[in-house]
Amino acid sequence: MTVQSEFAAADDGRLPRFARSRRFLLGRPCDLQFAAEPARLLFLRSMAADDPVVGLWSLDPGTGTEGLLADPRALLAGADEAIPPAESRRRERMRESGRGIVAYSACADGRLVTFALSGRLFVCEVGTGDTRALSATGPGVDPQLSPDGTAVAFLGGNALRVMTLDGQAILELSDPDPEVSFGAAEFGAAEEMGRHHGFWWSPDSRHLLVSRISEHDVPSWWLSDPSAAAAQPVRQRYPFAGTTDPRVELLLASLDGRITDVDLPYRDFPYLLAVRWEPARRPLLVLHSRGHGRSEIRAVDPGSGASELLAADSDPDWLELLPGTPRWLPGGSGVLRASHSEDTHRLVADDVPVTPPGLQVLSVAGFVADRAIFVATTEPTERHVFSVDVHSGEITRLTSVPGVHGVTVLGDLLAVSSETLQDDGVTVRLLDGAREVTVLRSLAQQAFTPGVRLLAVGERELRTAVIFPRDDTRPPGPLPVVMDPYGGPLSQRVLRASRLFYEPQWLADQGFVVVVADGRGSPARGPRWERAFRFDVATPALDDQVAALEEVARRYPGEIDSSRVGIRGWSFGGYLAALAVLRRPDVFAAAIAGAPVTDWRWYDTVASERYLGDPAEHPDAYERCSLLPLAAGLSRPLLFVHGLADDNVHPRHTLQLSRELFVAGRDHELLLLTGVTHMVWQPEVVEHLLTVHARFFRRWLARDPQ
Repeated sequence: MTVQSEFAAADDGRLPRFARSRRFLLGRPCDLQFAAEPARLLFLRSMAADDPVVGLWSLDPGTGTEGLLADPRALLAGADEAIPPAESRRRERMRESGRGIVAYSACADGRLVTFALSGRLFVCEVGTGDTRALSATGPGVDPQLSPDGTAVAFLGGNALRVMTLDGQAILELSDPDPEVSFGAAEFGAAEEMGRHHGFWWSPDSRHLLVSRISEHDVPSWWLSDPSAAAAQPVRQRYPFAGTTDPRVELLLASLDGRITDVDLPYRDFPYLLAVRWEPARRPLLVLHSRGHGRSEIRAVDPGSGASELLAADSDPDWLELLPGTPRWLPGGSGVLRASHSEDTHRLVADDVPVTPPGLQVLSVAGFVADRAIFVATTEPTERHVFSVDVHSGEITRLTSVPGVHGVTVLGDLLAVSSETLQDDGVTVRLLDGAREVTVLRSLAQQAFTPGVRLLAVGERELRTAVIFPRDDTRPPGPLPVVMDPYGGPLSQRVLRASRLFYEPQWLADQGFVVVVADGRGSPARGPRWERAFRFDVATPALDDQVAALEEVARRYPGEIDSSRVGIRGWSFGGYLAALAVLRRPDVFAAAIAGAPVTDWRWYDTVASERYLGDPAEHPDAYERCSLLPLAAGLSRPLLFVHGLADDNVHPRHTLQLSRELFVAGRDHELLLLTGVTHMVWQPEVVEHLLTVHARFFRRWLARDPQ
């Protein structure tokens, strides 16, 4: 029996379509905002299901009529988009693979919108669609329109610049020191903290809060492309575990030129996680200690720069910011924030919990009158939209269909996005109270429906997805298994959303049973579950994958061959895949490790120290979780894949482990991708890489490999 006859490939054109459509995600509406004058719903959406170019659109909620406000190809007169390096880095941190208008900023009433395209700044009148270029000097990145619509602030090199819409310069914050920059989100904030901006307008449009970043003592790493030998390497300031972070300070800049330092406890709380400046309120800041064990919420006086402590929290392990918090409570001086008690992430208003134990709050979207709109769950595979009266604590559930639901607050309206396992794509409904106003159209390609079986397995009830080959591609007999985890913190793979299982279904159709399991550390199951990773990110993650595999094999007797198990993953999943064949070759027969962290001493401070502590204080934790000491024990096939332009998990991780394996005389395979970052999006790379995965597992998991 040959490999090809046992593993009949499902060659129906799905893989090229999957790759070209950015994993069937192109055409989905995103970044919704409401414009009051005239009443319009603004959003971004690519031009077609297989077109990566994103345009700015509007929808009339009264008639349901859509209009294309800004077409990138027309604005560039057919020229190719030229993305400045700073914009490329910003998109990498946001995992944005689209082209064209991928972000925009509107004034307070939504009359005007600004965006960057090919480093040029544009402003669009929402009512008419008239769009014109602004006369900024040099490439502009991350433009933000003032609330009154009279000025735009943007990043130009290391400077923050502000100008009127007719091109008159108002303000510039800059420094001749090349290691000092203004207004950008430093690496740790953008990659690990979810903060992608470094400047914020005041509601009266007269001031800005601006970050000043000094990187003098931050270590330098270099990225180069060996295939372009004449190109200079790119220098990157990268704070890895135990080294110096950038120094981030806040300034209050007035448009009349006055600059005021914001008084904050930088020594004890060097991490700025969030800034929110609401009308008629002082700006709110969230600060964390370096180890994330202490947190403060402070309000800043816009006149003096003095700050007031509003709330503080501490945890023996670590704290995390709940997206969308903190917020000022309507009509009062209190704050809506997140805290945890009774093993539950809860909302707290004026220090009183307003959500019950067992309802894990995941994010807050905003307020409609006195009701906070938030996303939460009691079942980890689902996400639902709720509202809570912050005075009475009365909770209303706004979604009921099993699936993944999100929400955007648009004034008094709600835009609820919904995904399920049964339906392709996403549905966005515009709601006025309980009344549906209209449905926002998705252009996403109609894909196949994955056949997913969701389970809660073992004593820890690990949420697990099992994907068999479709009937027309399924070979006879017990099938080999490919475990396909992420397996790490802050991310889930097992949710009731079909988009998560297109790729596993394609792989299953090549003749495998694909198993995806979310173990300890994943969100939506409470603080105790998440903190199982403290001082050891390896053992709980690997043990849970083995437990999920054993239980799946028990539930499907005769259908799964647990003597032929492969594992693959990317990023933390790549680390887990390599760990699996190094520690448990008795279970795992082959592995593909994509962009793996191989030694946590070389990963960024924010993530590494959150879970493993300071390496000077806890060297045993880093040694316990490193893959390098395990190299001499490799006895199973292992394929490394790494992009040479990866500025998140630097290629040195793979190359150092490869060196250790070579010195130990352990055969392995190495696939280095030129020009590819941590975010693999290029269609030709995605298509070929998945083909490589299928061939690798066919070769090593077949009954009779030839």
